[in-house]
Order: sequence, then C-alpha cells, then structure tokens
Amino acid sequence: MFVQPEAAPSWRDHDLRLVPAALAAWGGTLAGLRLGWWAAEVFGVVAAVLSAVLLARRRGRWLGAAGALLVLGLVVALPTAWRIRGPEQDALGQAAVHGGTGTIRVEVTERPRPIHSAGYADQQAGTRSVAIDARVESATVESATVDGRKVRSTGRVLLLAPVAGWADLLPGQEVTASGRLAPARGGELTAAVVYVQGAPAGVTRAPWWQRAAAALRAGLHELCAVLPEESAGLLPGLVLGDTSALPEQVEQEFTESGLTHLMAVSGGNLAILCGSVLLLCRLLRIGPRVSAAAAGLCLGGFLILVGPAPSVLRAGVMGGVALLALALGRRGSAFPALAFSVCVLVAWDPVMAADFGFALSVFATAGLVLLAPRWADSLVRRGIPPGYAEGIAVPLAAFVVTAPVIAGMAGTVSLISVVTNVLAAPVVAPVTVLGVLATVVGPWWPGAGHVLVHLADPEARWLITVARHGARAPGAVLTWPGGWWGGVCAAGVLVVVVVAFRFRRARLLVAMGLVAVLLIVVPPRVLSPGWPPKGWAMVECDVGQGDAVVLATAEPGRAVVVDTGPEPGPVDECLRRLGVERIPLLVLSHLHADHIGGLSSVFDGRAVGAIAVGPGRAPAWAWQQVSQEAATHHVPVLELSDGQRLDWPGLSLDVLGPRYVTVRAATLQDGTMINNSSVVLRATTAAGKVLLTGDVELAAQADLLAEGVDLHADVLKVPHHGSRYSLPQFLEAVGARAAMISVGAGNSYGHPAKSTVDVLGTLGVLVTRTDVDGDTAVLPGDGGPAVARRGEPRGPPR
Repeated sequence: MFVQPEAAPSWRDHDLRLVPAALAAWGGTLAGLRLGWWAAEVFGVVAAVLSAVLLARRRGRWLGAAGALLVLGLVVALPTAWRIRGPEQDALGQAAVHGGTGTIRVEVTERPRPIHSAGYADQQAGTRSVAIDARVESATVESATVDGRKVRSTGRVLLLAPVAGWADLLPGQEVTASGRLAPARGGELTAAVVYVQGAPAGVTRAPWWQRAAAALRAGLHELCAVLPEESAGLLPGLVLGDTSALPEQVEQEFTESGLTHLMAVSGGNLAILCGSVLLLCRLLRIGPRVSAAAAGLCLGGFLILVGPAPSVLRAGVMGGVALLALALGRRGSAFPALAFSVCVLVAWDPVMAADFGFALSVFATAGLVLLAPRWADSLVRRGIPPGYAEGIAVPLAAFVVTAPVIAGMAGTVSLISVVTNVLAAPVVAPVTVLGVLATVVGPWWPGAGHVLVHLADPEARWLITVARHGARAPGAVLTWPGGWWGGVCAAGVLVVVVVAFRFRRARLLVAMGLVAVLLIVVPPRVLSPGWPPKGWAMVECDVGQGDAVVLATAEPGRAVVVDTGPEPGPVDECLRRLGVERIPLLVLSHLHADHIGGLSSVFDGRAVGAIAVGPGRAPAWAWQQVSQEAATHHVPVLELSDGQRLDWPGLSLDVLGPRYVTVRAATLQDGTMINNSSVVLRATTAAGKVLLTGDVELAAQADLLAEGVDLHADVLKVPHHGSRYSLPQFLEAVGARAAMISVGAGNSYGHPAKSTVDVLGTLGVLVTRTDVDGDTAVLPGDGGPAVARRGEPRGPPR
C-alpha cells in the first residue's frame, strides 16, 4: 500500500544517483537505433568523458553515480554500438536486400504471435499467420548475390509463417524454415524477414519447463470454455496476456477506453501475485528473507508460464527488484532499482530502448514511485479515505506519465482512461489471483479449476462493461499528433499543468485554460456532434475494406441494413452513431467475408426481424456461419429473388438481381461467380432512389443491361469497392448524381481503380470514398439528394 502514517517522501528523498547512467544507456542506445551505430558510439564517448570529469572532482556522494555513468557510457560506445552495427553487416541481411529464397535453421526465442486479418472475399476473418522471433543457426540462400551457398549469420530473423504447424512452437525449439527473404525494418536488430512457405521441418523438442507452461496455458483455455465467449476470451488475456480467443470487438473497446494495458503482462500482474505471496508470508509471520525468496519463486514461475517475451522479462526485472526491496524493508530502494533495471535491460537487449512498451513500463513505474504516494497523501490530508485516495492517485499518476508515450504511439489521447481505470482497479487483483490459481490448480483438480474461473467471471464481465461504456462515451478519444513530436508536445502540456498546480495563483489560470479548451473541443464532439445529419435517408458506413449500408425508415431508430463489413465492431459503431435499435431486415448481398464478417455485432443490443440472402450458398463456411448466427438469435433466413418488392414506412426495396444463377453456380467456390450472384437492390428513400449493387462484376452487369432492367437511381453504391470490373455502360445507365465507394484505407487490391473513378468523373458524378470521407450519408436536398461526410475515416489495418 502506498499511504503510510507518515508523509510520503518527496523526489529529494529518493536516491537518484543511478538516473544519469540509466538515461545515458537509454538515450545512447535509442540514438544508435534511430540514427545509426555511430550515434551510439558518440553518445557513449560523451557520457564517458563527462563521467571522467566528475570523477576528477571527487565529490563524495556522486562518485558512485559518476562511476556508473562511466561504465554505461563505455557499454554504449563499444558492445552496444557493435551490436547495432551487426545486422547492417550481416550476410543474411545483405542477401535479403536483393530478394531471393532461403532455407534457415533457427532457434525460436519467443512464443508465436498471432496476426489477425480482416475477412475478404472467400478468406474468413481471423488468424491466418503468426510472427515468430528466432535466432539463426545456419542459412542457405539463393539470390542475385548468393547462389545456393551457406551464409554465416548469428543474427535475429522474423518468421512470418502460416498458422498450421507453426502456431504451436515453443521457445527453445529448433526448426528449419524455407521461404522468401525480405529486408527487415531498421532499428530492430533483425537481419531479415522470412515469409515462410510450407510446414516446419526438423523440429526439436522444447525444454520441459516450456512444455509444462504450454500445458498450463492450454488448461486455462479449456477451463474457460464453460464461460460466455467474451469472458472466456478475456480471462486468459488478463492472466497470461493471451488474447488469441478474445473477440476483436472487445479488444478494440479495451483499447479505446484506455484499458488495453490490463491484457499485457506487466509489473502490475507481478506485483499483485508477488504481493499476495508477501501478504500471506506476513500473516504467517515469516521473516523478510524467506518472504523475498517465496516471492522470487512465484515471480520466476510466472515468467516461465507467460513466456520469455522482452516485455515479460522487463516487467519481471522491474517488478522483482521493487518487491524484493519492499520485502527487505528498504522502501527508498524502489527508484534505484528502477534505474538499475533500465541499465541492465537496455544493455542486455538494445531493442528495448526503442520499444514503446518499455517506455510505458519505465514511466508508469516512475510515476507510481514518485507521484502516486505524494498525491495519495495529499488527498488523505484533504479528508479522502486512504483506500479511495490510492484508487484515485494510482491511475491518475499512471495516466499523467504515460499519456505522452501513448499520444506519440497511437496519435490519440483518451479522456476517459482515468475514469475507466478507477472503475476497473478494484477487480484487477482478484481476477488475476483467481485466474492464476485456476491455471495452476486446474490440471490436478478440474472441479476446483471450474469453481475458480466461475468466481472470476463476474470480475471479467465488469471489466468488459467498463470498457464497453468507456469506448462508447462521446468524445472519449481525442486526435493528437502522432510520432515523437506528438509525444513531446503532450509531455510539455502535462509538465506545464502539473507544475502550475503547485502554485496557488497559477491554478486558477490553468483551470480557466482547461475549461476554455473543453468548451472548444467537447461541445462539437459531445454536446452537438453533428452526426448523424438530421433527416438522413442512407448511410454508407466506414467499415474498412468491405460494405455496410444503412437505410432509414420513417420510424426513428428503425432501419434496414445491407451487408455488415469484414469484422465485428465497425458496423456496430456505425449503427450506434445512427441510433439504430430495430432492424426489420438484414440483407446480405452475397457471402464473401467482407460483407458478412460483422454479422454477430449487428445483433448486439438490437432487435433483428430476419436475415435475407440471395441464391448463393458459397463459400460453405460463410453459409454455415450465417445459419448458426440466425439459429442462435432465433431469426429466420429468407431468400430474395428478382421481382420482389419489400415495403416499410418511408422505405421500399425492389429486388433487381441476380439473373440467371443456376443451382450449380450457387454452390461454386469461384470468387467471380460468387460476386456475380450478389443481390442487387434499388431502394426508394426520402432522399431519392439508391442502387445497391453488392460486388457484381462484368457478366452480372451485362445481364442486367441485356434484360433492360431499369437501373436509374439518384445514388449509386459502386460495385465491388470501385474495382476495374465495372462496365462504363452500366455506370452510365444508372445516371446517378452521387456515387459512393466503400473501400479500406491502404488496401492492397488497388481499390478503387483509377479507370472506374475516371469514368464516374466523366459522367459528372460526385464520388465519395469511405477511406477518405468516413461514414457518408445521403439526405434530402433542395434540388435532389445531398451528401454529408462524417470524416474521421478508419486508418489502414495495423
């Protein structure tokens, strides 16, 4: 606990002698990674010379600090600079620059990290590949510069491999991989990236402790299977940092509400577990040395359980030294321990110096050591009970010191994170302890394991509720300049505010400034957000590389939805912004993943009357997914056919296609045939007629033209994300005033095609794009339909 009967120590009471050495190690290594190995050498030499000057003056208290600075300066100038230079001279890295293929024998150094991909066409959303950090044992390369010869390399490589056969590898295993070589990004000490092809070969057995840890992790997932889907995915994330089973929507909500750190193993997890051990030892009146040893065993076991990732090791060193110092009664040792950890970790793995997670850990720990005790003590003096004072001071201090890093990393500032962290704090420790106990006890006593995960379920649900409401709070996230300069600006603002609050006269000026900023920023985003525009008739939702259209009826909160985008989350956010609570009909134009991937989130808090589909039943997995969702929510599935008309107050739909879809074609897995089986609708809305074309390509468009179907509409939803497979005659026959293209930012498909956009421009059509304009609405205008753009488009996929 932070609050003690005596006053909390000020920063002057902390031993800061190791801070210069830590800053020199961190700053010099970061300079080397960003600018080149020579920058680390220069930085280290300057630090060593400065320390020599300080040693010559022989100032007693700071002699140790000068000695530490000398040692770290020499470490940065020599071994660190040499290690940074290594990948630049590595033979494998030089071969990767010229492309080619290679066969590489590596040792896995970290657990494979899943790479989530949004669904598109017949590719189902989910994890299709993994990233594996490994150390090269030997390599044979074929490229323009090296032809079938072994190259000498002792560097790191990053393997991008298929899930099958690769996702279950463990640290310590050796494996042979073959694939295409590509240059690595600078500043990561990685020699090359290998795009792996095929299954792993020559796989050795993992160490026994890694196999044991893997069995315990798998056991926790099995125990959590009895919980609801969201809780079952969250609990392993909270305990082990394993979010592989966590729904994408929940993960996004945790990010937007400022709670994503709870799903990353950090010093907080270790402090909770080791603190519990220390508390138990204190209740049993065990001495400090035995208590420290017990906490150390707990720490080591947990590090093996979650895996040897750099972030885990970082948290282990920082949390371990702080807890050991606390157990030995040396409260003032926390800050020297932090500085020592920075020195050791940066020297051991220079890549940590450029890692945002490392910066977050260091700043958060420093904030908890320097700021939180003083702020909690100040709140107690003002009459706030100690427990509540700590609950406020800890997340507030963490927010203040980490906000600049998060702002530079994400380009956003969360205004709600302090509140959500205060609300989440009471359950974090219980759910962590219960989850770890379930992990350890479950394999030996499954009944007790199930009881423990059931006890952790209410806490997990509470965290999901807090994250969900925090993410949906208006104005919860503000856009901020990204990169290093954005972080520096955020740090400058916070420093000014914190320093100003130390002076009574300045507090009023700062308060007035903050109020002025809030009055400028908050009203447009919260009090009068301007979205959706009044009287909207149709909205093309920005769901990334996919489609989702909302058609308003004359009844507020009731709308027809056509397609749901590539993944859960974006379409749900769009519907919430529009205030849609009832969906009489959900139309799926065809069964490609970028049109049905968000289906599950449409049902979140909304009543859906029926799901309508066309004649297509391919891909098979997609039809199965639609059928399962319909059965789960007890919603009928209807098949639309051309000539049908559907009516609601203020909205009607005419089914124009598809034409000539045979039974055989309806079940074929061919992508073009699936696109051409798209349901084509013409909606009559309050703003005019809208033609919704799904992903119809050349053949289907030609069929509609040959049949003489009346395609005229005021607004066109451009087929297939504006691809080049659009007939100019088809676009001309529509005669639209506005054309809406739903497309993802930075997509790799070349959408929208320049040829299609040029044809629309030649026809005098106003073109909107969701990757530029965000959500786009059509509403009645004086001389026809008007278009409103929300802005704030979704960024490219990470």
